[in-house]
Amino acid sequence: MEQATLTIPADRDAIRAVLLDVLALPEWNEAFVSLSGPAVPAVGTTYKLQVRPGLSGRLEYAVIEPDRIEIHWQVPGFRETGVWTIGDSGLVTHTFTQAGPLAAVLKPAYRGIAPVRLDRLAARMLLTREVGRA
Repeated sequence: MEQATLTIPADRDAIRAVLLDVLALPEWNEAFVSLSGPAVPAVGTTYKLQVRPGLSGRLEYAVIEPDRIEIHWQVPGFRETGVWTIGDSGLVTHTFTQAGPLAAVLKPAYRGIAPVRLDRLAARMLLTREVGRA
């Protein structure tokens, strides 16, 4: 299990909006190439997922709550469960677990990625805020 926490200067609803903008996830998660499916996610809805280096799989939201979002995604040989917990004052904790033979091979590449994902989320929040002002 990997875990990191970061305070993001935004309110809970704004953070949730970015995490729930499912079709835009590839814009700030470098592993994802594309997602296809409904623009508004619902628990259990399956999205077609393309990841680097050209693997196909699926992604779905397992939990969508005011302070917790859980996403499952998988490609052949690799499964990930990612949890985003949004606390008061923009405190966000990201935890993920991975399984499968490909996950075992890629484990060194994913070491330390939880804080990187939080930094990307924070950068996405800034971009979203700037676009909203334009």
